[in-house]
Amino acid sequence: MVAGIGHSDYLHFFRSWISNPLRVAAIAPSGTSLAKLMTQEIAALDGPIIELGPGTGVFTRALLERGIREEDLTLIEYGPEFISSLASRFPHARVLQMDAAHLGQAGIFEGEPVRAVISGLPLLSMSPRKTTAILVSAFAYMRPGGALYQFTYGPRCPVPRPILDRLGLKATHLGGTVRNLPPAAVYKISRRKPLELSRDRFKYRTREAETGTAAVPGETRG
Repeated sequence: MVAGIGHSDYLHFFRSWISNPLRVAAIAPSGTSLAKLMTQEIAALDGPIIELGPGTGVFTRALLERGIREEDLTLIEYGPEFISSLASRFPHARVLQMDAAHLGQAGIFEGEPVRAVISGLPLLSMSPRKTTAILVSAFAYMRPGGALYQFTYGPRCPVPRPILDRLGLKATHLGGTVRNLPPAAVYKISRRKPLELSRDRFKYRTREAETGTAAVPGETRG
């Protein structure tokens, strides 16, 4: 068991993994060392913040410890088994049960108010199309200079390079920790150049689009 994880949380997470291993993708919640690595660049003035796939709330607690107000947190969780415990543990946060790929269609914010997105989603088990939809949705709400923080159990960034290139994004390796089950690495995904994303049709365009050329993200083999 990873240090800092309660016995009940471990059992809760393990049962969820047993019932749907592709959706949960880990046998235990993330540990405190990974949570600190995921949130190390988040400052108290960075809110509001979206968290994708909070699970038992390990990263959520780390955000609160960084000084983020609970009222500034929007927790997007697909698994119904985690919703009630999240709402109970973080009563002042906004907890929404939905597929993160549909986030862009939910209209949960006006404009681009979000400073960061913390993602605990198992992107390695998702299709390129779904990964693209999640990134487009996240950056549609993102302020200029904002970033998405994603961890992975794999040897490289879980977002394939063709998807990053297509969306005008870049990935920066922030570090890794072996004090997690399993060992994990963290990547910061940010805009590589000015990018305008449209939530309603999952389209995007760069500055070149303003001159009459635009691309639409679709299925990519990574």
